Amino acid sequence: MKDIETKQEYLDYVDKKSPNSPILRNCFNAFWVGGLICSIGQIIFDFCKFKGLEDTACSAIVSITLIGIAALLTALNIFNKIGKFAGAGSLVPITGFANSIVSPAIEYKSEGYVMGVGGKMFTVAGPVLVFGISTSVVVGIIATFFV
Repeated sequence: MKDIETKQEYLDYVDKKSPNSPILRNCFNAFWVGGLICSIGQIIFDFCKFKGLEDTACSAIVSITLIGIAALLTALNIFNKIGKFAGAGSLVPITGFANSIVSPAIEYKSEGYVMGVGGKMFTVAGPVLVFGISTSVVVGIIATFFV
């Protein structure tokens, strides 16, 4: 490799060596996979409504079912392939949350159930949960006094 003397030469070198990302195809795949996941959730919701359940119960069943399916697919190493294909389309719905909990748990299973699975389960999702819960508490307190 020749010596790179300037910043512009370096940027040109990186552009030449970096593969171009097929942005349009990636967006399309994310769109239809995310839509498919949401459509599956809607089908489950409609089935629960057909069986006579209330909206809150239907919503809970949809969430639990989608989380369970995503956790199972993660354990079978199928969800990672879907994620690689669909990108954010598979990570934005609730299935991405399930994947972020199960993946570290499976990865650290060899360290034991307490220190491995239990300790590492929230490695990825933990900060998101802490920030979300903390923010909702602060917003709730502010709303209590000012609304």
